[in-house]
Amino acid sequence: MPTVGRHELPGRRRRLSVFLAALLAPTAALLATAGDVRPFPGRDAVNPVINDIAPCCAELFAATTGLSHDLVGKGFTDTPFAPASRYHTRPRFLPAGVAPERGLQVRTILTARSISDAFPEIHQIGGVRPDPLPWHPLGLALDVMIPDPTSARGIALGNKIVAYVLANATRFGIQDAIWRGVYYTPNGSQASRLGHYDHVHVTTTGGGYPKGGETYLR
Repeated sequence: MPTVGRHELPGRRRRLSVFLAALLAPTAALLATAGDVRPFPGRDAVNPVINDIAPCCAELFAATTGLSHDLVGKGFTDTPFAPASRYHTRPRFLPAGVAPERGLQVRTILTARSISDAFPEIHQIGGVRPDPLPWHPLGLALDVMIPDPTSARGIALGNKIVAYVLANATRFGIQDAIWRGVYYTPNGSQASRLGHYDHVHVTTTGGGYPKGGETYLR
């Protein structure tokens, strides 16, 4: 039967002490720091992530990336995309203007709509009406009525309309215009006895009567 020496018991005590120290060390560390542990930070410790002051201006950036080459020729184009914008562009289709279009020929309608679109201050444009000359009865002529036609502002507006139709003479099919005693054509101007001091008279080459479904573009 083994005997217990007088030096064996202290050795066992030392091993027991080491074991208990290793067991109790994590618990002691946890208890020592328990007073500083909070499950959630206090409200005053939260910093804002974004500034709540809105920027003064918005910037627009152009998208310049084109399509991959394997899509070109399949209903797509490799032309760079148009610049991005939050503003809508105007459609190319011209809506009906202030002129009554019944009986007007297609180039006359295009001219009337274009004048209404370019000069919103014009509120009345005459078209087909009885006249001893053929232009109005055949739907070839317009009377663009000028507000306050004897004022400097009215005269300037009439001048602008004459310049506008002559600048677009080919597209509108302009034959002539008459304003304040002057007869204008795409080739020049001369004095006229017909007057027209309260409206700009515009004559087109017609182009035929509408058949339905025509589209007028800017």
